[in-house]
Amino acid sequence: MELKEPAIKVIAMPSDSNADGDMFGGWIMSMMDLAAYIPARKIAKKRLVTVAVDSITFHKPVFVGDCLECYAEVEKIGRSSMTIKVEAFVERKESLDKDKVTEGRFVMVAIGKDRRPVPIIDQTS
Repeated sequence: MELKEPAIKVIAMPSDSNADGDMFGGWIMSMMDLAAYIPARKIAKKRLVTVAVDSITFHKPVFVGDCLECYAEVEKIGRSSMTIKVEAFVERKESLDKDKVTEGRFVMVAIGKDRRPVPIIDQTS
């Protein structure tokens, strides 16, 4: 994945860490889910829900004070779903070094008002 502008950039805060000062994996995953939504909404222009995380790998820890940057890219578009690859990097608080910390694939589905899947691309246009 070619890094461009991050879809989301956030500072890791103490309220989302464990007793040792490492960020909870669920917090990182939540930030990645938000990042996946950014390009997906531009394509679908519809309500979207996350239905699966096909994979997620935590390579390195994220510490309180690190700046988490998530980069998202749509890899596949189906009839009502799309797969978005998200890579998360941190800019370390003390050194400003950049490290890849996590990567994963998120599956989002476009839904209608009845909350049932709808085509991402309208065929009537």
